[in-house]
Amino acid sequence: MGDIDVHFYLSILRRRLPYILLCVTASTVLALIFAVFQPRTYQSSAKILVEAPQIPVNLVRSTVQTSSMGQLQIIQQQVTTRDNLVKLAAKLDIYAGEKEQPPVEYLVKNMRSRIIFEETELSGGDGASVFTIGFEAKSPLLAAQVANELATSILSGNQKQRTDRAGNTLEFFDDEVKRLDGDLARVEAELLKFKNENRETLPESLGFRRTQQSALQERLISLEREQSDLRTRRSLLVETYMVTGKYPTGEPLTAEQQMLLDLNKALSDQLTVFSETSPNIVALRARIAALRGKVVPKKQEGGDTKAPSGLDFQLSDVDRRIEAIEQERAQITGKIEELTQSIRATPATDIRLNALERTLANTQTQYNTAIAKRAEASLGQQMEARSDGGRFSLLEEATQPQQPLRSKRRLIVIGGILAGLGLSLAVIALLEILNKTIRRPAELVQMLQAQPLAVIPFINTPYETRTPPLKRKLNSVTRIFSHR
Repeated sequence: MGDIDVHFYLSILRRRLPYILLCVTASTVLALIFAVFQPRTYQSSAKILVEAPQIPVNLVRSTVQTSSMGQLQIIQQQVTTRDNLVKLAAKLDIYAGEKEQPPVEYLVKNMRSRIIFEETELSGGDGASVFTIGFEAKSPLLAAQVANELATSILSGNQKQRTDRAGNTLEFFDDEVKRLDGDLARVEAELLKFKNENRETLPESLGFRRTQQSALQERLISLEREQSDLRTRRSLLVETYMVTGKYPTGEPLTAEQQMLLDLNKALSDQLTVFSETSPNIVALRARIAALRGKVVPKKQEGGDTKAPSGLDFQLSDVDRRIEAIEQERAQITGKIEELTQSIRATPATDIRLNALERTLANTQTQYNTAIAKRAEASLGQQMEARSDGGRFSLLEEATQPQQPLRSKRRLIVIGGILAGLGLSLAVIALLEILNKTIRRPAELVQMLQAQPLAVIPFINTPYETRTPPLKRKLNSVTRIFSHR
């Protein structure tokens, strides 16, 4: 055993054996007395069947996602709360046999220790299981009453919890649908207001505005062409009158008049290409001047006094048309400018419009989802109202037990014996610590701090060998009193 002196410790146990016997005997007697007066207890249990959902999940999904066993554990915690246990004890008068009502803390702790919860899984793989709830009491009737009351509380609590959750889910989606309906109406109003305020720059009319812009530009070119023709006609009228002395009335012109008219047209065409100093222009003007000198006298001799009034009438008609064309050109130019500005502003409008439409689409999607979820929540509420989402049913009521629970007296007696052994060992250890007598060579070496040459052990006399230690002590005490 190494450095452990087994014989020394065994000698201590032999020497202190009376203390051991005394402590073990006392604790055992106390344990026996306590075990004898220990009251009998009875246990009664009720069984609850936890069934799987009655309707397949792929057809109708319950809005209560907590499993049946999970809900059962929640209800178990709720049943064993402080307030519920106090109410249960008062309702069934559990502590009626007590001399005085126990404190609340002791009552709650005692009630929790007497309630039994057990779970048993059923074979078959359908998720069904049996939950056993029991209670220990001094009376068989009280044990059965408390167990049945606990089972009733669990059944009603489960039904209330599932229906409340389903109702809260439906209420939540009702509120969500109302909120999204308001958001949807607000976004639609904003979109309508934006379209009304920016109807001239909306992207859906961009193609029409571009087509309209092209048509107006073509119309503007046509008016410019017509205006040019009118101005040419007016010049021709004036030139013809100046050349012939007459405005065009349909009468045939002389050869000189026709040639002069042709030369003026050629000059007008040449001026669009050449400058005034060009030899061609100079030559044409010289010919026109020479020919006009021949024609003008004839014009003066045979001139029509009514010609100026007829010419003025035609010129005024041409001028009115040119003025109308100018006004129409101004209107068309303004309209084209407006169309150009609206086309330039269309991209910005398109960006803002897309943002509003995205918001509307997202809100509409959320609204449709909320509507679908509300329909599911409504089905889930109906299913929970019919207890088809996960049913709890009372499989077996608690009855009065005929036999008490197995007594714990043996355990109490064994505990008393072990306690006596422990107490005796503690007493022996304390006595040995207080005893400073040198009993071993090792203790002598430790005290002297030196190794002795030899150690002579204690040698008992024949009397000491025959007589027990306790008797020797009694004889010594007797001799002391006799000498006195």
